[in-house]
Amino acid sequence: MTLGPLIVQSDHTVLLEVAHPDAEDARHELAVFAELERAPEHIHTYRVTRLGLWNARAAGHTTEEILDTLNRHAKFPVPSGVASEISDTMRRYGRLTIERDDEGALVLRSEDPAVLREVTSAKKIAPLLGNKLDDRTYPVEPWARGELKQQLVARGWPAEDLAGYTPGDPYDIALAEGDWELRDYQAKAVEAFQKGGSGVVVLPCGAGKTIVGAASMAAVGAKALILVTNAVSARQWRDELLRRTSLTEDEIGEYSGQVKEIKPITIATYQILTSKRKGEYAHLSLLDAQDWGVIVYDEVHLLPAPVFKLTADLQARRRLGLTATLVREDGREGDVFSLIGPKRYDAAWKDIEAQGFIAPAACFEVRVDLGEAERMEYAIAEDQDRYRIASSTPVKERVAQRIIANHPGESILVIGQYIDQLESMAEALNAPLITGQTPVDEREELFGLFRTGAVKILVVSKVANFSVDLPDASVAIQISGSFGSRQEEAQRLGRLLRPKSNGATASFYTLITRDTVDQDFAQNRQRFLAEQGYAYTIMDEAQLAEA
Repeated sequence: MTLGPLIVQSDHTVLLEVAHPDAEDARHELAVFAELERAPEHIHTYRVTRLGLWNARAAGHTTEEILDTLNRHAKFPVPSGVASEISDTMRRYGRLTIERDDEGALVLRSEDPAVLREVTSAKKIAPLLGNKLDDRTYPVEPWARGELKQQLVARGWPAEDLAGYTPGDPYDIALAEGDWELRDYQAKAVEAFQKGGSGVVVLPCGAGKTIVGAASMAAVGAKALILVTNAVSARQWRDELLRRTSLTEDEIGEYSGQVKEIKPITIATYQILTSKRKGEYAHLSLLDAQDWGVIVYDEVHLLPAPVFKLTADLQARRRLGLTATLVREDGREGDVFSLIGPKRYDAAWKDIEAQGFIAPAACFEVRVDLGEAERMEYAIAEDQDRYRIASSTPVKERVAQRIIANHPGESILVIGQYIDQLESMAEALNAPLITGQTPVDEREELFGLFRTGAVKILVVSKVANFSVDLPDASVAIQISGSFGSRQEEAQRLGRLLRPKSNGATASFYTLITRDTVDQDFAQNRQRFLAEQGYAYTIMDEAQLAEA
């Protein structure tokens, strides 16, 4: 009998032998409930966490499925303590429920009085509850539904919210007929959201998250508020809704720094919602401007911290989070789970690639060296300056030009973090530059020229990390990034994953300065994509010249 590719350890880490013939199947099943921590060449390290198990449970996976995955793929017997802990953790989800009593008031219930006694005696939970109704029921303060769920997750007892949602003002939205239909995974995502009432749908960039949002709004059949990352994203949502639904321009409003319209379907930016005037949030009235039936959070992994606080008061509204990754660099995945909702549907990137709905992609890490003078500057620099020195080396301009020469005629994005580096790169390549300072109309014009092929190379800052639809981009060259951000790495690869009209494979290059913190951060950045099954080919400048 062939021994499996996994070693399950008593500290809840799982080692995956990458070269094993069953590694891909094991990785795919493992990603349902475990998070990749390290991904060097031969052995990948995953960790089984409470939140991962609760998300799996909320998405419909059972304890038996998860233990079966570990037992089938394990090289050695799964430690009994790990199996017991997984079983116990999974059973914690739903032991407490938030419901409504016969009069419609919120109550916290449990069939296990000991569990109820444990959580209600906690100092941060007791003020959210009224006086005990019976051994299994406590009233919940009307304003405390969101905060209670946060505190219960922190205590290790996530409640299943069965209290229902306000229907909102009815509004008829139909999906447009035409030469398209919901893909199978999109329909399953909408069905999972409808069943749960609130939660997060995780799909790769380019897999049609906006369509899932539109179909979910149609299924709810009520007025909708859509929160997005920026004004460019707002306009792309508007265009997609006009194309895919029965909605007209008169029914869709934009609420941003440029325009302030409130209509039955309103698209607002996170920035405007969190902007303050005299210390107060100036646009909170938007949340109650209509009787919204559903609130859609686009790119939920980028949700600003103040929006969590605002969302705690919106628990009676249906909430749909859309994202390519649940990874948050601020560690607030638990708040997404408790306030937006648990993961309802997740589709593996490689599965959707195999179906032809996103483009295949080859990832390359090209290592360059600092010059002698730069090496000395780096050696004596303060820690906070070292990443900028390493990642901004002018050597990357020459290497980027060589990569571009290897891809004649292709549509190429050059992506970076530092404006001065990007300005220098744009000048060297004689290419347009888009940053956060570029006016929205000018951005849209340049993106439009790139889509039509009139502009073949764009140099962009992190404003292009998310919610920018560039279907024919086939090459991305990442010259610097937000330190070790896994979510950013996923978003940047996502710019390339729209299927190509010629069926070509996309190429994602990351330029890394050898033996510096640039290289250290790159290893962390690549973890999420490694979890999705993408491998990086490591090469140096000389090998690039031979390619």
